[in-house]
Amino acid sequence: MTSPFDLRKPIAIGSDHAGFPYKEDLISFLEGKSLAFKDFGTHSIDSVDYPDFAHPVAKSVEQGESAFGILLCGSANGVAITANKHQGVRAAICWGEELAKLARQHNDANIICIPARFVREGDVEKMVNIFIGTTFEGGRHADRVNKISCATQAG
Repeated sequence: MTSPFDLRKPIAIGSDHAGFPYKEDLISFLEGKSLAFKDFGTHSIDSVDYPDFAHPVAKSVEQGESAFGILLCGSANGVAITANKHQGVRAAICWGEELAKLARQHNDANIICIPARFVREGDVEKMVNIFIGTTFEGGRHADRVNKISCATQAG
């Protein structure tokens, strides 16, 4: 599979209880493509706190241990807000194929956040497949992405 990501590294994946069923489906999808992954949990539909899973996924991406990340929760807002606290992480909420493509092309997103309560099962795999295969366009978008980090902004 051709990808802009270094797929020799594992893909970090995590979810809360609302995203758990889709996470399990995505793991089967990744295994079917012979892609390595690291599952940061949760491991059941029992109620949990999404930051407990979003932070480890984001940390793995931030530290370059993972090629990219996949996070799922009910609305994807909680995991995206949490992941975006990490430097160098660009977590994008995607609920459709075009958004997954644009998140990569225009924002160089490195974590896809999927709202499990608002997408259909087959669409999740399609979005992840698009995310994996889409290259950042750079150019004018690179200038914008380079302004995201608070560390690059003047006081």
